[in-house]
Amino acid sequence: MPRSVNHVASRARRKKVLDQTKGFFGRRKNVFTVAKNTLEKGLQYQYRDRKNKKRKFRELWIVRINAAVRQFGMSYSTFIFKCAEKNVELNRKALADLAMNHPTAFEAIVNFVK
Repeated sequence: MPRSVNHVASRARRKKVLDQTKGFFGRRKNVFTVAKNTLEKGLQYQYRDRKNKKRKFRELWIVRINAAVRQFGMSYSTFIFKCAEKNVELNRKALADLAMNHPTAFEAIVNFVK
């Protein structure tokens, strides 16, 4: 009895990988074995960098809050500590947005915390 090979499924599997690597440079886009390796590595980077993106944005918010708070003679750490003491329920993202786009509102928060 001849060996049964499902060409439809294996071709579809390869085509799926090559479709995902569309736009890559050189053999990375059209040679299956190279494309598969590149795609796997790219997906690893994608997973890692989704986590790093959150980390980087938090860093950015902290830097912005610190720069805004220094104008009022306070450091970032004391500001966050006093916000916790006074039960200010704004997160760092909201505080950074206020510091950048609505300085008068941010000044009111700083004065309340002081």
